[in-house]
Amino acid sequence: MLSPDRMNVLVVEDNEDDVMIIKRAMRKSEFKCDLYFAYDGEQALNFLHRQGEFDDAPKPDLVLLDLKLPKANGLEVLADIKQDERLRRIPVIVLTNSERDEDMVRAYDSGAASYMTKPVDSKDFERLIQTVQEYWRIARLPTE
Repeated sequence: MLSPDRMNVLVVEDNEDDVMIIKRAMRKSEFKCDLYFAYDGEQALNFLHRQGEFDDAPKPDLVLLDLKLPKANGLEVLADIKQDERLRRIPVIVLTNSERDEDMVRAYDSGAASYMTKPVDSKDFERLIQTVQEYWRIARLPTE
């Protein structure tokens, strides 16, 4: 089970407007998260593998992952997470603008816990983030 007090959430998102919506939604929740951000796929992989400037990064309890990212796309990041023995149990929520069935199938085949399309309306997007946060707050997961 995730920590009853806080969870570490890695948000992998290159759109600054979406980052702001996610931050705002998480702040409004009663359950607090420590948010960490990566703005491209390469930065996300460095964070997850504790490389370079991220050598002391915490292991995330949850990853919110966009698909369309510079340097390494979200499907590449997801595949890396799920192939790594130390990371594979981290739930990864794909949070994207893509409504393509093939993207959704590839994400699930690669081990995504969920695939969600970002709502256009910012209030709906905030509600989606709060729902995701609440669900993962109560979800039971192995500790290692």
